[in-house]
Amino acid sequence: MADAVARYLSGLGLDVDEDDAGAKVGSTIGNLYCRVEPRADGEGTPLFLCAHLDTVPPTGPIEPVVDDGVVRNAGGTILGADNKSAVAVMLEATRRVVAENRPHAGIELLFTPKEEVGLLGAAAFEHGRLRAHVGYVYDQAAPIGDVILGAPYSHSMEVRFHGRAAHSGMYPEEGRSAIAAAARAIADLRLGRIDDETTANVGTIHGGTAGNIVPEWCTFLAEVRSHDERKLQDVVQEMLDAIAFAAGLEDCEVETEVRKSYRGYRFKRDDDVVRIAHQALERSGFTPSYGLSGGAADANVFNEHGLRCLNLANGMQDIHTPDERIAVDDLERMVEVTLALVDVALAHAP
Repeated sequence: MADAVARYLSGLGLDVDEDDAGAKVGSTIGNLYCRVEPRADGEGTPLFLCAHLDTVPPTGPIEPVVDDGVVRNAGGTILGADNKSAVAVMLEATRRVVAENRPHAGIELLFTPKEEVGLLGAAAFEHGRLRAHVGYVYDQAAPIGDVILGAPYSHSMEVRFHGRAAHSGMYPEEGRSAIAAAARAIADLRLGRIDDETTANVGTIHGGTAGNIVPEWCTFLAEVRSHDERKLQDVVQEMLDAIAFAAGLEDCEVETEVRKSYRGYRFKRDDDVVRIAHQALERSGFTPSYGLSGGAADANVFNEHGLRCLNLANGMQDIHTPDERIAVDDLERMVEVTLALVDVALAHAP
């Protein structure tokens, strides 16, 4: 993907730079950065556009086909529209800008690795390189026109119970089951949708060594997300208390590591990044609608670093599944939305 994107941009006569983030985040590629110099004598608001190059792991071949105007995968796994559809749109819009000598206030393109596993590429990028302070990602699986005003804060949690091994048939009373402790803890956790702003989940669990041995260890991974940072902290503490209580009841030890995954953000409708998007969508024939997302995107990282980055829906459907798809018309419409963003930003005083 990175090689294909770099070749495409180079073919437009643009310089592409790849940073050293790959080694830092465990990727075979770094962040790709490309700047299209402004053609407006310092007027307007420069923009950056970002899309991620990775996908969730496919479970089979990716064989894109166009079926009745919709791009699908004939290979029985993901299509990768998340986020290749945004990559394609941004590249085509850039080609149009260059080919048409379209006036603009400056466009910067950033293509990141390792978004799906924690926004790692965007986090490793040197954000001071961006001259633009207003940007957009297209990473919301919803109809074009949906504008994401906010995304949640998130903490991840790795919990490891330590018990005592024993023969489960001969000396079970000498054992201390780490799996029983983990099960008791998980049963006491509030999981799923806790309220309109907050969710929690236990995603994986591993433990034990054999069916006839009382398990001496068990690990599970959990996460909490909330649009309210105080609620996030409260739920994390509630989980820690339940975990410690379960360990005590089962006479096990427990180690818990809590990590910040990403910070949330919230925009107001009169913020410049929202007003530019609103005008661009209307100019492209869409009625903007506003909402919050339960997921994160590279926008979370940019906003944490003091930039203003908005996530726009681009028409993807059923992402991360074998039925993932996007309409060809939506790809073409998002090119027009991108060009409208460029035009509106040119007329928008920074």
